[in-house]
Amino acid sequence: MNIVIPMAGRGSRLRPHTLTVPKPLVPVGGKPIVERLAEDIVMMSAEPVEEIAFVIGDFGVEVETQLLAVAERLGAKGHICYQDEPLGTAHAILCGATCLTGPVVVAFADTLFRADFTIDPNVDGVLFVKEVDSPNAFGVVITDADGAITDYVEKPAEPISNLAMIGIYAFRDGERLKHELQRLIDENVIQGGEYQLPDALRNMTQAGLRFEPGTVTHWMDCGNKAATIDTNQNILALTADELEVPADAIVQNSIIIPPCHIGTGVRVINSVVGPYVSVGEGTAIEDARISNSLIQAHSLVKDKVLRDAMIGNHVRILGSPNDMNLGDYNEIK
Repeated sequence: MNIVIPMAGRGSRLRPHTLTVPKPLVPVGGKPIVERLAEDIVMMSAEPVEEIAFVIGDFGVEVETQLLAVAERLGAKGHICYQDEPLGTAHAILCGATCLTGPVVVAFADTLFRADFTIDPNVDGVLFVKEVDSPNAFGVVITDADGAITDYVEKPAEPISNLAMIGIYAFRDGERLKHELQRLIDENVIQGGEYQLPDALRNMTQAGLRFEPGTVTHWMDCGNKAATIDTNQNILALTADELEVPADAIVQNSIIIPPCHIGTGVRVINSVVGPYVSVGEGTAIEDARISNSLIQAHSLVKDKVLRDAMIGNHVRILGSPNDMNLGDYNEIK
Protein backbone atom coordinates (compact mmCIF):
# COMPACT_ATOMS: atom_id res chain seq x y z
CA MET A 1 0.00 0.00 0.00
CA ASN A 2 1.13 3.55 -0.73
CA ILE A 3 0.26 6.86 0.92
CA VAL A 4 -0.11 10.29 -0.68
CA ILE A 5 -0.03 13.24 1.74
CA PRO A 6 -0.88 16.62 0.15
CA MET A 7 0.58 19.34 2.38
CA ALA A 8 1.49 22.29 0.17
CA GLY A 9 -1.03 24.73 1.67
CA ARG A 10 0.08 27.97 3.31
CA GLY A 11 -1.62 27.26 6.65
CA SER A 12 -2.80 30.87 6.91
CA ARG A 13 -5.35 30.10 9.65
CA LEU A 14 -2.53 28.92 11.94
CA ARG A 15 -0.43 32.05 11.61
CA PRO A 16 1.89 33.27 13.07
CA HIS A 17 3.20 29.72 13.64
CA THR A 18 3.21 28.92 9.94
CA LEU A 19 5.22 31.97 8.94
CA THR A 20 8.45 30.11 9.70
CA VAL A 21 7.34 26.45 9.79
CA PRO A 22 4.99 24.63 7.35
CA LYS A 23 1.77 23.75 9.16
CA PRO A 24 2.21 19.96 8.89
CA LEU A 25 5.52 20.28 10.76
CA VAL A 26 4.01 22.12 13.73
CA PRO A 27 4.27 19.67 16.64
CA VAL A 28 1.36 18.33 18.66
CA GLY A 29 2.09 16.05 21.57
CA GLY A 30 5.78 16.33 20.78
CA LYS A 31 5.69 15.24 17.13
CA PRO A 32 5.00 17.10 13.88
CA ILE A 33 1.41 16.74 12.63
CA VAL A 34 2.48 15.01 9.41
CA GLU A 35 4.66 12.52 11.27
CA ARG A 36 1.77 11.57 13.56
CA LEU A 37 -0.53 11.27 10.54
CA ALA A 38 1.82 8.91 8.69
CA GLU A 39 2.45 6.88 11.85
CA ASP A 40 -1.27 6.51 12.49
CA ILE A 41 -1.97 5.26 8.97
CA VAL A 42 0.86 2.72 9.19
CA MET A 43 -0.32 1.60 12.64
CA MET A 44 -3.96 1.20 11.62
CA SER A 45 -3.36 -0.42 8.22
CA ALA A 46 -3.53 -4.19 7.82
CA GLU A 47 -1.16 -3.92 4.83
CA PRO A 48 2.50 -2.83 4.90
CA VAL A 49 3.15 0.67 3.59
CA GLU A 50 5.73 0.64 0.83
CA GLU A 51 5.93 4.24 -0.40
CA ILE A 52 4.87 7.67 0.87
CA ALA A 53 4.58 10.76 -1.35
CA PHE A 54 4.72 14.13 0.42
CA VAL A 55 3.23 16.80 -1.85
CA ILE A 56 4.77 20.09 -0.75
CA GLY A 57 5.49 23.63 -1.83
CA ASP A 58 8.89 25.28 -1.71
CA PHE A 59 9.64 24.26 1.88
CA GLY A 60 13.42 23.94 1.56
CA VAL A 61 15.95 21.13 1.74
CA GLU A 62 15.83 20.83 5.54
CA VAL A 63 12.10 20.11 5.53
CA GLU A 64 12.43 17.66 2.64
CA THR A 65 15.15 15.77 4.51
CA GLN A 66 12.95 15.63 7.59
CA LEU A 67 10.03 14.22 5.61
CA LEU A 68 12.14 11.55 3.92
CA ALA A 69 13.41 10.54 7.38
CA VAL A 70 9.81 10.12 8.58
CA ALA A 71 9.12 7.67 5.72
CA GLU A 72 12.33 5.79 6.42
CA ARG A 73 11.51 5.40 10.13
CA LEU A 74 8.19 3.86 9.10
CA GLY A 75 9.89 1.36 6.79
CA ALA A 76 8.73 3.06 3.58
CA LYS A 77 10.37 4.80 0.66
CA GLY A 78 9.72 8.53 0.71
CA HIS A 79 9.12 10.76 -2.29
CA ILE A 80 9.12 14.56 -2.37
CA CYS A 81 6.60 15.86 -4.90
CA TYR A 82 5.77 19.48 -5.62
CA GLN A 83 2.56 21.44 -6.10
CA ASP A 84 3.80 24.78 -7.39
CA GLU A 85 0.34 26.38 -7.66
CA PRO A 86 -2.72 26.04 -5.38
CA LEU A 87 -4.95 24.43 -8.00
CA GLY A 88 -7.19 22.35 -5.74
CA THR A 89 -7.39 19.01 -3.98
CA ALA A 90 -7.53 16.89 -7.13
CA HIS A 91 -4.47 18.61 -8.56
CA ALA A 92 -2.60 18.20 -5.25
CA ILE A 93 -3.19 14.45 -5.20
CA LEU A 94 -2.20 14.11 -8.86
CA CYS A 95 1.11 15.79 -8.03
CA GLY A 96 1.85 12.63 -6.02
CA ALA A 97 1.18 10.43 -9.05
CA THR A 98 4.36 8.42 -8.48
CA CYS A 99 2.55 6.69 -5.59
CA LEU A 100 -0.87 6.35 -7.24
CA THR A 101 -0.46 2.64 -7.90
CA GLY A 102 -2.18 -0.32 -6.28
CA PRO A 103 -3.99 0.27 -2.97
CA VAL A 104 -3.43 3.86 -1.88
CA VAL A 105 -4.43 6.06 1.03
CA VAL A 106 -4.79 9.81 0.48
CA ALA A 107 -4.52 11.82 3.68
CA PHE A 108 -4.53 15.61 3.80
CA ALA A 109 -2.06 16.79 6.43
CA ASP A 110 -4.26 19.06 8.52
CA THR A 111 -6.14 16.39 10.43
CA LEU A 112 -5.40 13.46 12.72
CA PHE A 113 -7.72 10.57 13.35
CA ARG A 114 -8.34 7.10 14.77
CA ALA A 115 -10.26 4.53 12.74
CA ASP A 116 -10.63 0.88 11.83
CA PHE A 117 -8.50 0.75 8.71
CA THR A 118 -9.66 -2.67 7.53
CA ILE A 119 -11.08 -2.18 4.04
CA ASP A 120 -13.67 -4.53 2.58
CA PRO A 121 -12.09 -6.12 -0.53
CA ASN A 122 -15.50 -6.03 -2.22
CA VAL A 123 -15.58 -2.22 -2.35
CA ASP A 124 -13.50 0.14 -4.47
CA GLY A 125 -12.76 2.56 -1.70
CA VAL A 126 -13.56 3.96 1.72
CA LEU A 127 -14.07 7.66 2.39
CA PHE A 128 -13.69 8.36 6.07
CA VAL A 129 -16.40 10.58 7.50
CA LYS A 130 -17.60 12.00 10.80
CA GLU A 131 -21.13 12.94 11.79
CA VAL A 132 -21.29 16.70 12.36
CA ASP A 133 -23.90 19.08 13.71
CA SER A 134 -23.37 21.75 11.03
CA PRO A 135 -22.96 20.00 7.65
CA ASN A 136 -23.19 23.30 5.75
CA ALA A 137 -19.58 23.97 6.79
CA PHE A 138 -18.23 20.76 5.22
CA GLY A 139 -18.17 18.60 2.13
CA VAL A 140 -20.57 15.73 2.81
CA VAL A 141 -21.45 12.38 1.25
CA ILE A 142 -24.90 11.02 0.47
CA THR A 143 -25.53 7.28 0.86
CA ASP A 144 -28.22 4.87 -0.31
CA ALA A 145 -30.10 2.23 1.68
CA ASP A 146 -27.23 -0.25 1.18
CA GLY A 147 -24.64 2.12 2.61
CA ALA A 148 -22.97 2.95 -0.71
CA ILE A 149 -22.03 6.56 -1.43
CA THR A 150 -24.11 8.02 -4.23
CA ASP A 151 -23.07 11.68 -4.31
CA TYR A 152 -20.78 14.35 -2.89
CA VAL A 153 -21.96 17.83 -1.97
CA GLU A 154 -19.73 20.73 -0.89
CA LYS A 155 -21.17 22.80 1.99
CA PRO A 156 -24.85 22.01 1.36
CA ALA A 157 -27.29 24.85 2.01
CA GLU A 158 -29.90 22.29 3.11
CA PRO A 159 -29.06 19.51 5.63
CA ILE A 160 -29.14 16.62 3.14
CA SER A 161 -26.45 14.68 5.02
CA ASN A 162 -24.42 15.05 8.21
CA LEU A 163 -21.56 12.77 7.09
CA ALA A 164 -18.64 15.16 6.63
CA MET A 165 -15.56 14.10 4.65
CA ILE A 166 -12.51 14.57 6.87
CA GLY A 167 -9.76 14.37 4.23
CA ILE A 168 -8.81 10.67 4.58
CA TYR A 169 -9.52 8.34 1.64
CA ALA A 170 -8.56 4.74 0.86
CA PHE A 171 -8.68 3.47 -2.73
CA ARG A 172 -8.23 -0.09 -3.96
CA ASP A 173 -6.92 1.02 -7.36
CA GLY A 174 -4.59 4.01 -7.36
CA GLU A 175 -4.19 3.87 -11.14
CA ARG A 176 -7.92 4.38 -11.63
CA LEU A 177 -7.87 7.34 -9.28
CA LYS A 178 -4.93 8.82 -11.20
CA HIS A 179 -6.83 8.39 -14.48
CA GLU A 180 -9.87 10.24 -13.13
CA LEU A 181 -7.78 13.05 -11.67
CA GLN A 182 -5.96 13.50 -14.97
CA ARG A 183 -9.31 13.54 -16.76
CA LEU A 184 -10.34 16.61 -14.73
CA ILE A 185 -7.18 18.39 -15.81
CA ASP A 186 -7.52 17.36 -19.46
CA GLU A 187 -11.18 18.39 -19.64
CA ASN A 188 -10.60 21.48 -17.50
CA VAL A 189 -13.32 20.56 -14.97
CA ILE A 190 -12.97 23.44 -12.51
CA GLN A 191 -15.03 24.43 -9.49
CA GLY A 192 -14.23 27.75 -7.83
CA GLY A 193 -11.08 28.09 -9.87
CA GLU A 194 -9.68 24.72 -8.73
CA TYR A 195 -9.69 21.03 -9.63
CA GLN A 196 -11.69 19.32 -6.89
CA LEU A 197 -11.44 15.71 -5.70
CA PRO A 198 -15.26 15.27 -5.31
CA ASP A 199 -15.65 15.73 -9.08
CA ALA A 200 -13.35 12.75 -9.69
CA LEU A 201 -15.13 10.73 -7.00
CA ARG A 202 -18.50 11.51 -8.59
CA ASN A 203 -17.26 10.37 -12.01
CA MET A 204 -16.04 7.07 -10.54
CA THR A 205 -19.30 6.54 -8.66
CA GLN A 206 -21.36 7.19 -11.78
CA ALA A 207 -19.13 4.71 -13.65
CA GLY A 208 -20.17 1.99 -11.20
CA LEU A 209 -17.40 2.00 -8.63
CA ARG A 210 -18.59 1.41 -5.08
CA PHE A 211 -17.37 3.68 -2.30
CA GLU A 212 -18.52 3.37 1.28
CA PRO A 213 -18.17 5.70 4.26
CA GLY A 214 -15.68 4.71 6.94
CA THR A 215 -16.19 5.64 10.57
CA VAL A 216 -13.56 7.39 12.66
CA THR A 217 -13.54 7.22 16.45
CA HIS A 218 -11.50 10.41 16.77
CA TRP A 219 -11.21 13.33 14.34
CA MET A 220 -8.70 15.97 15.38
CA ASP A 221 -8.32 19.12 13.33
CA CYS A 222 -5.21 21.32 13.28
CA GLY A 223 -6.61 24.18 11.22
CA ASN A 224 -6.25 27.04 13.71
CA LYS A 225 -4.89 27.82 17.16
CA ALA A 226 -7.93 26.66 19.17
CA ALA A 227 -8.30 23.45 17.15
CA THR A 228 -4.59 22.65 17.42
CA ILE A 229 -4.59 23.11 21.21
CA ASP A 230 -7.65 20.86 21.41
CA THR A 231 -5.91 18.26 19.23
CA ASN A 232 -2.81 18.47 21.44
CA GLN A 233 -5.04 17.70 24.42
CA ASN A 234 -6.63 14.72 22.68
CA ILE A 235 -3.29 13.32 21.52
CA LEU A 236 -1.85 13.55 25.03
CA ALA A 237 -4.91 11.77 26.42
CA LEU A 238 -4.70 9.00 23.80
CA THR A 239 -0.95 8.47 24.32
CA ALA A 240 -0.83 9.00 28.09
CA ASP A 241 0.64 5.54 28.71
CA GLU A 242 3.60 6.35 26.45
CA LEU A 243 4.55 9.68 28.05
CA GLU A 244 7.63 9.90 30.25
CA VAL A 245 9.77 12.77 31.51
CA PRO A 246 13.14 12.32 29.75
CA ALA A 247 16.20 11.62 31.87
CA ASP A 248 17.94 14.87 30.92
CA ALA A 249 14.98 17.07 31.88
CA ILE A 250 15.41 19.13 35.05
CA VAL A 251 12.34 19.37 37.29
CA GLN A 252 13.01 21.28 40.52
CA ASN A 253 10.44 22.23 43.16
CA SER A 254 7.77 21.69 40.53
CA ILE A 255 4.75 19.54 39.74
CA ILE A 256 4.03 17.91 36.38
CA ILE A 257 0.32 17.02 36.15
CA PRO A 258 -0.20 14.34 33.49
CA PRO A 259 -0.79 13.89 30.69
CA CYS A 260 2.06 16.09 29.44
CA HIS A 261 4.79 15.81 26.85
CA ILE A 262 8.12 17.06 28.16
CA GLY A 263 10.87 17.31 25.54
CA THR A 264 14.56 16.59 25.99
CA GLY A 265 16.60 19.21 27.82
CA VAL A 266 13.53 20.94 29.29
CA ARG A 267 13.89 22.81 32.61
CA VAL A 268 10.90 23.25 34.92
CA ILE A 269 11.72 25.32 38.02
CA ASN A 270 9.26 26.41 40.76
CA SER A 271 6.33 25.73 38.44
CA VAL A 272 3.19 23.71 37.89
CA VAL A 273 2.85 22.27 34.39
CA GLY A 274 -0.23 20.40 33.20
CA PRO A 275 -2.51 18.83 32.53
CA TYR A 276 -2.46 18.71 28.71
CA VAL A 277 0.77 20.61 28.09
CA SER A 278 3.39 19.88 25.41
CA VAL A 279 6.82 21.42 25.98
CA GLY A 280 9.41 21.29 23.19
CA GLU A 281 13.08 20.46 23.63
CA GLY A 282 15.33 22.93 25.37
CA THR A 283 12.49 25.08 26.70
CA ALA A 284 12.66 26.55 30.22
CA ILE A 285 9.68 27.20 32.48
CA GLU A 286 10.32 29.14 35.67
CA ASP A 287 7.91 30.41 38.36
CA ALA A 288 4.97 29.68 36.07
CA ARG A 289 1.63 27.90 35.95
CA ILE A 290 0.80 26.40 32.57
CA SER A 291 -2.14 24.22 31.53
CA ASN A 292 -3.75 23.05 28.27
CA SER A 293 -1.03 24.67 26.18
CA LEU A 294 1.52 23.94 23.48
CA ILE A 295 5.00 25.44 23.82
CA GLN A 296 7.59 24.67 21.16
CA ALA A 297 11.38 24.42 21.39
CA HIS A 298 14.06 26.59 22.99
CA SER A 299 11.65 29.07 24.56
CA LEU A 300 11.50 30.65 28.02
CA VAL A 301 8.35 31.20 30.05
CA LYS A 302 8.93 32.97 33.38
CA ASP A 303 6.52 34.49 35.92
CA LYS A 304 3.45 33.68 33.82
CA VAL A 305 0.11 31.95 34.14
CA LEU A 306 -0.84 30.48 30.77
CA ARG A 307 -3.87 28.49 29.75
CA ASP A 308 -5.00 27.60 26.21
CA ALA A 309 -1.77 29.11 24.87
CA MET A 310 0.22 28.25 21.77
CA ILE A 311 3.81 29.46 21.83
CA GLY A 312 6.37 29.08 19.03
CA ASN A 313 10.11 28.42 18.99
CA HIS A 314 12.75 30.72 20.55
CA VAL A 315 10.13 32.82 22.35
CA ARG A 316 10.78 34.70 25.60
CA ILE A 317 7.78 35.51 27.81
CA LEU A 318 8.39 37.37 31.05
CA GLY A 319 5.70 39.07 33.13
CA SER A 320 2.05 38.97 34.10
CA PRO A 321 -0.64 36.40 33.12
CA ASN A 322 -2.03 36.35 29.57
CA ASP A 323 -3.77 34.19 26.98
CA MET A 324 -1.06 33.83 24.34
CA ASN A 325 -0.72 32.97 20.65
CA LEU A 326 2.88 33.79 19.67
CA GLY A 327 4.94 32.70 16.69
CA ASP A 328 8.67 32.14 16.60
CA TYR A 329 11.34 34.57 17.87
CA ASN A 330 9.07 36.86 19.91
CA GLU A 331 9.86 38.39 23.28
CA ILE A 332 7.20 39.59 25.74
CA LYS A 333 8.15 41.35 28.99
